[in-house]
Amino acid sequence: MNRYNDINGIIFDYGGTLDSGGQHWSEVIWDAWCHAGMQRYADKELFREAYVYAERELARVRHIMPDDDFHALLLKKMRIELGWLSEHSDFPAAEIEDKSAEIARLCDDAARGRIAEARPVLERLAGRYPLVLVSNFYGNVEAVLEGYGIRGFFGDIIESAVVGVRKPDPEIYRMGVRALGMDARHVLVVGDSYTKDIVPATAAGCRAVWIKGKGWTTAEDEQQYGDIITNITELLADLP
Repeated sequence: MNRYNDINGIIFDYGGTLDSGGQHWSEVIWDAWCHAGMQRYADKELFREAYVYAERELARVRHIMPDDDFHALLLKKMRIELGWLSEHSDFPAAEIEDKSAEIARLCDDAARGRIAEARPVLERLAGRYPLVLVSNFYGNVEAVLEGYGIRGFFGDIIESAVVGVRKPDPEIYRMGVRALGMDARHVLVVGDSYTKDIVPATAAGCRAVWIKGKGWTTAEDEQQYGDIITNITELLADLP
């Protein structure tokens, strides 16, 4: 018997799940920094400080507009990260714009590659199940999905910046369940974070599968869970 034979609807996380193959986005950006030669100015510890600073700045001030696609988001974020770096290292301020553009392009290319892998999976699943997206995002996830050509796969979108609830609060997954209009026991959640996806999803009564890649913390990397995949295509083998 298929282990998901009682699933009637699926909730997907977005960032880290569909656009980076389970890798925490800090890892994707760090790889792009290295390709752009930024390790001459920052080791990974200093990079992580810049990353955290930018995330807090984006939460504090509305830099990201609803119509920003992912490349536009990345460019704004890189300007903030590299601006911080120029104040805390010998990275020259005169290079902020050029390096921001280079890193944003590299990250956008990486995301497009992952979305290309996810697209046929989403297309097949959307033909068999109603899909909902539940995401901690900046208020522009609709534009990001439209830009990558995958918005049409999702009947509803529950975005933290829009609904005012953020993971790991289980309520944001309850909103996703209500959007599907079904019992949580028959909803499968697919996410890349144990603490922000798996724990709140199961607390909301859903089943959950963890797309596990390199996480933000060692504790997350060492976490054990009974339903782990490493590639989104594995869903097709398990869902009827």
